[in-house]
Amino acid sequence: MALFDWHAERSAYTPLDIEAPATGASPIDLVAVRRYRLGRVREQMRRLGIGALILSDPVNIRYATGARNMQVFSARNAPARYCLVTERRVILFEFTGCEHLARGLETIDEIRPAHTASFVAAGPLIAERERSWAREMAALIVAEVGPGVPVGMERMNAGSALALAAEGFPLVDAQQPLELARCIKSAEEVKCAEASLRATEAGVAALREAIHPGITENALWSVLHQAIIERDGDYCETRLLSSGERTNPWFQETGNKPLEANELVALDTDVVGCHGYYSDFSRTFHVGPARPSAEQRELYRLAHEQVHHNMAIIAPGLSFREYAERAWDIPPRFHANRYYLSAHGVGMTGEYPYLYHRADFPDAGYDGVIQPGMTLCVESYIGAEDGREGVKLEEQLLVTETGTRLLSRFPFEEALMSP
Repeated sequence: MALFDWHAERSAYTPLDIEAPATGASPIDLVAVRRYRLGRVREQMRRLGIGALILSDPVNIRYATGARNMQVFSARNAPARYCLVTERRVILFEFTGCEHLARGLETIDEIRPAHTASFVAAGPLIAERERSWAREMAALIVAEVGPGVPVGMERMNAGSALALAAEGFPLVDAQQPLELARCIKSAEEVKCAEASLRATEAGVAALREAIHPGITENALWSVLHQAIIERDGDYCETRLLSSGERTNPWFQETGNKPLEANELVALDTDVVGCHGYYSDFSRTFHVGPARPSAEQRELYRLAHEQVHHNMAIIAPGLSFREYAERAWDIPPRFHANRYYLSAHGVGMTGEYPYLYHRADFPDAGYDGVIQPGMTLCVESYIGAEDGREGVKLEEQLLVTETGTRLLSRFPFEEALMSP
């Protein structure tokens, strides 16, 4: 069994590449996870006729290789680290002084220091740095694949792209092959997602226990952060927790507002958790101590109904258009404040596909087919345009050969569901 560097991809500090995510759970073969993902990337490259991919999004680098390093920093400071993927080899260009972090990963053939082409690194010499970067990358691509092959790029300076194009390479967007690769999960990947969900659910349980009048939204949200980091998750991608009037409309992130008695508290986890897999479910709670009001219970009932109706129609072979046509009808009172999607793909972050509401499909929607191996999040937000509060609910599920399997397990609120 190969040794494993926990800096690359871990949820517990054991030296083996096969790891049990929780007591009684099946072990996760992380070598198989990484090999499957890199194979998916290369499969899409072949299908789309792309000779080389230059990845700079840290999530996509991790997907293709398993290498993890300063994820948020790397996303903000691209291209602080990047990766070249060809049919023959994978070369990781790691942030200066960090080359040791990914050693031992079977998906990476060579590690080199990154030639950072950014203004903060090069100052007014940025154009020359970009040309130097392009010359180095062009020589490497020619040696690996040959001259003039289509090259996929993402999230890098416009100057870098222009300089590489000037070296004689037609450039394409790397989003399509990466999103199509990521949308179908292996059985081992699903285990990673479930490990991430179990850790996040423990964090949400701790958050729920901490709810009381007087605690601020920020303090309450920090309970989830602490629990995620303690369980070796990565970070929360958003701060989507709000209370009372701040629950309507949705997307108001946490603030210093204290919770008040008997109001609603809504959250969307958006956790990049164990093994880098997204744990994405939403719940709404009641502060108490009194019973939830009739209006609060009605909002919750409708959101619960929307989520479960739409989960029930998801099946392999269903087209995105058919899904939109069969999805739950949003009552007119709540249509203006509807969530912008009906459902979406999820993996190491939110991803392809987006499934739109029927009313939005003509302008925003695109067609495709729901396939086995997709993991999807089914969304609901119910809040009237003239209402005080709103309810956010969401579930995460796996599409199987015969139907679906629910992955998220956090319970719904009995007090808010009772008549």
